[in-house]
Amino acid sequence: MVVAAALVDGDGRVLVQRRPAGKPMAGLWEFPGGKVEAGELPEFALARELEEELGISLDPGLVKPCAFASETLGTKHLLLLLYTLRNWSGTPAARHADALQWVYPGELHALEMPPADVPLIAALEKLV
Repeated sequence: MVVAAALVDGDGRVLVQRRPAGKPMAGLWEFPGGKVEAGELPEFALARELEEELGISLDPGLVKPCAFASETLGTKHLLLLLYTLRNWSGTPAARHADALQWVYPGELHALEMPPADVPLIAALEKLV
């Protein structure tokens, strides 16, 4: 299971990051997040991953479920849980990505994204 966040700023834009060279799906834009470890609650995994990837901190109780995607990737299956987050501490920085970009949800359609992220855009457009 993988968790991801749609960080929403005061203008209604969401943060996406570009996967770095050398990683699977390099160059694609994605919502920040990562794998849930054994025995870890998804919200706490998201807080840990956002600290590692972006250098921000958050209260796991403030994340709101948004949507999920179920995608077969080769021989593996991915379950991706997307949460929205409007309150965090710190300024997001690209620690494990090539770049960060703030975009309006409708602009996500123009970005190349991993297959599991694409179906989440419609749900995000309705919530933001």
